[in-house]
Amino acid sequence: MKILENNKGVSPVKLIPIGGLNEIGKNMTVLEYKNDIMIIDCGLSFPEDEMFGIDIVIPDFSYLIKNKDKVRGMILTHGHEDHIGATPYLLKELNIPIYGTKLTLGLVENKLKEHGIKGKLNTITAGQHVKLGEFKIEPIRTTHSIADAICLAIETPAGVIFHTGDFKIDYTPVDGEPIDFQRLAELGKKGVLLMLADSTNAERKGYTPSEKTVGVALENIFRGSESRILTATFSSNVHRVQRIVDTAVMFGRKVAISGRSMVNVVNLAIELGYLKIPENVLVDINKTKNIPDRELVIVTTGSQGEPMSALARMASGDHKAVQIKKGDMVILSSSPVPGNEKTVSNVVNKLFEKGADVIYSDIADIHVSGHACSEELKLMQSLIKPKFFMPVHGEYRHLKQHAFIAETLGKPKENIFILKNGQVLHLTKDSVVMSKEEVPASAVLVDGLGVGDVGNIVLRDRKLLSESGLIIVVAAIDKASGMICSGPDIISRGFVYVRENEDLMNSAKMAVSARLDKCYGEGLRDWAGLKNAVKDELKNFIYEKTKRSPVILPIFLEV
Repeated sequence: MKILENNKGVSPVKLIPIGGLNEIGKNMTVLEYKNDIMIIDCGLSFPEDEMFGIDIVIPDFSYLIKNKDKVRGMILTHGHEDHIGATPYLLKELNIPIYGTKLTLGLVENKLKEHGIKGKLNTITAGQHVKLGEFKIEPIRTTHSIADAICLAIETPAGVIFHTGDFKIDYTPVDGEPIDFQRLAELGKKGVLLMLADSTNAERKGYTPSEKTVGVALENIFRGSESRILTATFSSNVHRVQRIVDTAVMFGRKVAISGRSMVNVVNLAIELGYLKIPENVLVDINKTKNIPDRELVIVTTGSQGEPMSALARMASGDHKAVQIKKGDMVILSSSPVPGNEKTVSNVVNKLFEKGADVIYSDIADIHVSGHACSEELKLMQSLIKPKFFMPVHGEYRHLKQHAFIAETLGKPKENIFILKNGQVLHLTKDSVVMSKEEVPASAVLVDGLGVGDVGNIVLRDRKLLSESGLIIVVAAIDKASGMICSGPDIISRGFVYVRENEDLMNSAKMAVSARLDKCYGEGLRDWAGLKNAVKDELKNFIYEKTKRSPVILPIFLEV
């Protein structure tokens, strides 16, 4: 892989991944040429286990804010959280036009309302060209696990860049709108300089099954059941919801919707015409008690075991309108996102304990992925025939496997680029090379209303607090003499139960008091020195007695 030293006399097109590489989620890519910048997607990811208290993770916008006068707009490939979830946070910094298909922008608009902001939203359709400065973008119809997904052919001064977005090749999609193979083949024939392609399922062999296979599995489950049926899936998977509704209608069942995000998306999809539900089929979740079990289907959020989701509250008995009872049939129409396996397992166990029959992806074909497996990735490569290739959207192992797939199709290794977030590719006519330049692309943590104010030091403290607890030492010290007037008192949180460990607490007080007396005798009056002395004394004492290392916080009051 070549490293570019400079571009004397040539203005390259810069391609900068801000997020989505070596990770799942937080997808964001920037294209820059001279005084024009365009953005592809603006997603979030969910916090890892060690990110205590963090709500979501968003990309680092600092490069875009620094170059805000160059930003001409953003185009969104589809409406999943990992591609649109950080949009409100970006718009608070940059008031830029946003382009996307009808359903995608409907979901974005709901997000903006929640944040109390407005955006310049521009609806586009497949085949309609958009010009953002020097970039001319053609959205092309593709298939994914959400309606209205597009891939992008972008004409740049260096050549055509093709971005697959998230995709799978579904020959029989629920909405009857298959991927536009003809246009993809035309692009490949015309010539594509660089392709960026979804790598999420690169490790999986074969093909991703069609969404229609889920419909067949659901029919078999519904046909054999006289029970109330509860189906949990992703709220954004409108095609899956349509399948569930169609199957319910087929077997004469009413449908109730539970979960705030599911209600919002269903209402939006009905309004925009992406979800077709016959009259008198939908019923209010709060008015289902008088409907016989064999005539009711409840569609709910919570397929990932999220603690506050509707299904989790049902499993815990905390849901206002729905109580799980013996004989209920619960279908988890999704597979756990990596990292969520334990939370999903907990919900499944609670449902079984309450007497429900639970069907999940391990025991029935009630979920298919929205991402292309290896054979579909090969087909996309063969259609587009890019000169250079860059795998995106995946952890390092996914990117590496996708690169290997490209090699098996004859792509030279030097024409394949596996990047990290923040690295910069320079594109000129007939060449793509890696620059030494890097831009800021670290993860920005969102905690409540705070954006980016929680960093590694705060996370480290939260980790220590979670592991060993906290001890606070409080003492009042005479300003003039430096002698202790009151205390020291010791307060413990998350360390030991004080009432059952009074001897330990009293001994700790005595150790701290003796150390303060020693400091006084040595003439130490500096408060920072006193605090460090107390911390060292108590740390050693506690570890000797308990083999634990709690966080120790001395507080001195001056009187």
